[in-house]
Amino acid sequence: MKINKVGQIAIPIRDMKRAIEFYENVLGLKLLFKTDQLGFFDCDGVRLLLALPEKESSDYLSSIIYYQVDNINQAYDELLNRGVQIVQKPHIIAKTNKIETWMTFFKDSEGNTLALMSESEV
Repeated sequence: MKINKVGQIAIPIRDMKRAIEFYENVLGLKLLFKTDQLGFFDCDGVRLLLALPEKESSDYLSSIIYYQVDNINQAYDELLNRGVQIVQKPHIIAKTNKIETWMTFFKDSEGNTLALMSESEV
C-alpha cells in the first residue's frame, strides 16, 4: 500500500452553523455540501469533514491540521483582525541552511487547535 496524500480529515465540532461560518467565512474554504450532522469543505484537493459527535459524551480530541500559507505574518494578522483566538504567534520551528519553516497556532470556533505554516528560502 502506498499513501499519496491526505484525502479527508475529520474535525469534531459542537455547533454546525458556527463551524460552517468559521471554516467558510473566516478561513475562506469552499463549502462542498452539508447535512444536519456533517459539513464538507475543499482545501485544495483535501476534503475536510466537520462532524457533530454521534454520542453526547464524545470527546473533542482533534489532530492538528497544518494549513500552508505563502505569508504567515499576513495570514496571522488576518486571523487577529477576524477575532480568532491565537495560541502561539508566528515563530520559526525549523531552519536549515536554505529553508525556514514558520508556524502559528490558533483555535477554531469549536476549540480545536489548528496551525498555519509557511516555508521560505533563506
